[in-house]
Order: sequence, then structure tokens, then C-alpha cells
Amino acid sequence: MAIDRAILVTNSKGRVPPTVRFYGWLPAAISIGYFQSLVDEVNLDACEKLGIDYVRRITGGGAVFHKDELTYSIVVSQSHPEIPKNILKSYTRICGAVMKGLQQLGIQSSYVPINDIISDGRKISGNAQTRKMGTVLQHGTVLINVDVELMFSLLKVPNEKIKDKLIQDVKQRVTSLKNIVGREISFEEVSTALKKGFEEEFHIELIEEALSREEMKLAKSYEKECFGTDEWNYRR
Repeated sequence: MAIDRAILVTNSKGRVPPTVRFYGWLPAAISIGYFQSLVDEVNLDACEKLGIDYVRRITGGGAVFHKDELTYSIVVSQSHPEIPKNILKSYTRICGAVMKGLQQLGIQSSYVPINDIISDGRKISGNAQTRKMGTVLQHGTVLINVDVELMFSLLKVPNEKIKDKLIQDVKQRVTSLKNIVGREISFEEVSTALKKGFEEEFHIELIEEALSREEMKLAKSYEKECFGTDEWNYRR
């Protein structure tokens, strides 16, 4: 999360180009939306016991369990000609890149406003966006595999009856790449497919580069002063 914010700030100053990033989470983690309460949403004792991280995002939305997935982020100026000014239309455009990436894997999908991508009627990707300093940051997940029981052991649910119903409901509403293609699928295979999807959607060639020195310095600062602190994560 610190890296995403660092790229946003650096891009807003014109010091780095528009950036697409693909990453995973180690250890597994729960991210909560900017407006959520960590204590209300997350079973912190279970996270501690299982070695699961947690962090507050700068984007809105709900709690997300990050484990067997690819997370993408895109950072680009609001004035970029390929990015619609309208927020819903910009979601549609960016999610279109993800969908074109899924097509590379033989998976047909569709966009469901405001921030979901579904395949065969079941959610495979959730997305969140913020706009700061004249810059758009959108990040989202593509589920490679999903463990619903583990997820609900980490999220707070009022009682066991409701939890059981929610688990069954989520199993019916959520899917993964592994479920769709019927085989193990690697992070590298997914990232290669999504790279092609972003290139096709935005008529670009993505060039792989390391983070700049300024981005790294900012990211370490944001981790230390923000995302790694109780003040930030427990602020609501």
C-alpha cells in the first residue's frame, strides 16, 4: 500500500510515467477500506494466531482477504487522454484492461458497476479507486484461488448461523481462475496475461522498470509513518 501511494505522489509531480504494477501479498493479509473500522471488521486475534497481516487502504470499499491472487494497480494523471473524467467510465475502462487480460487466459468476463468483474455470473475481481493530487490510483484483485472458510475465520461476523449462511452465499457468488480453467495457474501466467490486457486496452507497450529511488524512499517513509502504524490502521 505504501508503494502504491508513493507511485501516486511521484507521478503527480511528473517525475515518473503512468505506471501499472502487478504484485502479491506475503504474508497473506486483510486490507480494509479507508472508511472502515479495523476492530469492527477484522478478527485480530485470529490474524495474530495465523500470521496474517492487516492494513488500511487509501481507497474505499470493504475488507478484502489477499492470499492466492494477483493484485494490480494503475497510477495515471486524471488529465491523461485515455482516462475518462467520469469516475464510473474510468472504472469501466480500467476494468476493461483486466477483462482483456482474462481473455488471454481463455476466460470471458463482464464488468458490473461500480467495481466488480464477474465470470459466469460469479465475482472474480474487485476494484477500488481514489483520486488525489490530480492523479488516479485504481487497484484491484484477480482471484487465482479462494479459501472462503479461511477468509471468514478472519473477518468478524455477528454469529455462527449468519457466518455459515455467508460462507455458502460467498461460495455461490465468488469464483477463481483455478475454478474456471480447472487447473493450477501461476502468478507469472496471470501477470503476463494482464500485461497484454492493459497494452491492448490502452494501446501502449508496457516497459518493465524498477521503482525509482524517490519512489522507494517515499514508500519506506509511508510504511514507517503511516501504513505500518496503529494510528493509521486503527484510526476508525
